[in-house]
Amino acid sequence: MNKPQNFFHLHLISDATGETLLAAGRAAAAQYKNARAIEHIYPLIRTEKQLERVLADIEDAPGIVLYTVVDQDLAGRIDSHCQSLGLPAVSVLEPVLLVFQSYLGTPAGRRVGAQHVLDADYFRRIDALNFTMEHDDGQLPPDIEEADIILIGISRTSKTPTSIYLANRGIKTANVPIVVGVPIPPQIVTAKRPLTVGLIATAERISQVRQNRILGGAGFDHGAYVDRLSISEELAYARQICNRHGWPVIDVTRRSIEETAAAIVALRNRTLREDTA
Repeated sequence: MNKPQNFFHLHLISDATGETLLAAGRAAAAQYKNARAIEHIYPLIRTEKQLERVLADIEDAPGIVLYTVVDQDLAGRIDSHCQSLGLPAVSVLEPVLLVFQSYLGTPAGRRVGAQHVLDADYFRRIDALNFTMEHDDGQLPPDIEEADIILIGISRTSKTPTSIYLANRGIKTANVPIVVGVPIPPQIVTAKRPLTVGLIATAERISQVRQNRILGGAGFDHGAYVDRLSISEELAYARQICNRHGWPVIDVTRRSIEETAAAIVALRNRTLREDTA
């Protein structure tokens, strides 16, 4: 008999693109077939101010914390903050660096992002990551027309992790939450260049994820937030918006982030082919 799947928060903090960390976190999580990670990915964390927001997010959604941060002061902040919350925090590269240091007889140079080749593709991905972080969760600076993809959806439909995954592949992505009764920002409706895609899931899946979200005691109306009937109404509203504007919809219920991203890229490539035909 299959056991019900449990969800847990996995916070991944990196001072580079986060790809190394993402691979390590998913390799470990894959060993637990009845547990699924809700990924919170924080790339390019290099200053105290950037880290403050990350630590606040961890307080709101407690879970496992993995990081690859070269700056020892920032790494110390992560360790001490997680210790105060009673949460595990692991520097993924540190044990490996210690082995190298012991064998080679010299400490590591501690260069941020040293594992990446500084070529045109690297800078394209960094540019996409910066853009995506500036356009997360409804932030809409005037340059929204520069986006390649705009993701819309109700709360907990994997908009942010999917955006970060796409950005790691050089695709500038913005994401905008759908809230019942709140019109979609006109910048999204009038945007010509980006492909806008709606993300949905079953009410059961979203309710499960939201229940895990509120474990940290965040200030939600818990009843309405996890109520399946209310979630169904939110999903119906989201579908109406997408149908009205002719935006494609992807159901992420049984898709991994990689599968969702692949489906979005396929839609984008098909759209680009049609535009050039």
